Amino acid sequence: MSMRSGQRVGERPIRVLVADDQELVRSGYKAILNTFPGIEVVGIAKDGKQAVDEALRLQPDVVLMDIRMPEMNGIDATRAIAQSPLLADAHVLVLTTFDIDEYVYDALEAGASGFLLKDAEPDDIAHAIRVVAKGDALIQPSVMRRLVEAFAHSRPKQARALGEDAKARIQALTDREREILKLVATGADNARIAEQLFISPATVKTHLARIMSKTASHDRAQLVVLAYESALAVPGGQA
Repeated sequence: MSMRSGQRVGERPIRVLVADDQELVRSGYKAILNTFPGIEVVGIAKDGKQAVDEALRLQPDVVLMDIRMPEMNGIDATRAIAQSPLLADAHVLVLTTFDIDEYVYDALEAGASGFLLKDAEPDDIAHAIRVVAKGDALIQPSVMRRLVEAFAHSRPKQARALGEDAKARIQALTDREREILKLVATGADNARIAEQLFISPATVKTHLARIMSKTASHDRAQLVVLAYESALAVPGGQA
């Protein structure tokens, strides 16, 4: 483990990279976020390719990623960052105009830790950055269900193929691990899962690490996506 990987985020500012093709948006986020204690914008990128290059160079904790950008779109850039072993500590927070944007699901499936509306209040943006920097997902279960339903309706063949792949990926999970994965999809945090299953938060954390390893999931957000794709969590059901 590198020295950087061994550091606690709370001991230093959260390093943020802003990727957006509009200069006004980039400069606006930079100016706003640098006013919050514990958050530092270390770089900006004007397209997806530059976002990946800058992420590799700067090693940020969080990348604020626009979806529609030239050179390389935000989805492909997110996938490149999520799949890079050199960026294992980086988490992508997708910027979108609408919470049911047709591309948001693709970004989450590619490895994004969550999404944020572009017109969000500054305090909400700072909160979102802090959430994903800890490795938590920023996806409301109700919104996730709507995304899955919209995706399955608009692209049924692709949804079926992903569903079969997801089911295969969870075959190796134990019954307890599936139970925890299902609770993760409801939005429950480790403390709540521990309380419901009468186990310690440390045990939940250990199970989650094993689940991520067995399913090749980058973070908690991908576990949520996996649960819905495999039908372990049912769209329209109780969160």
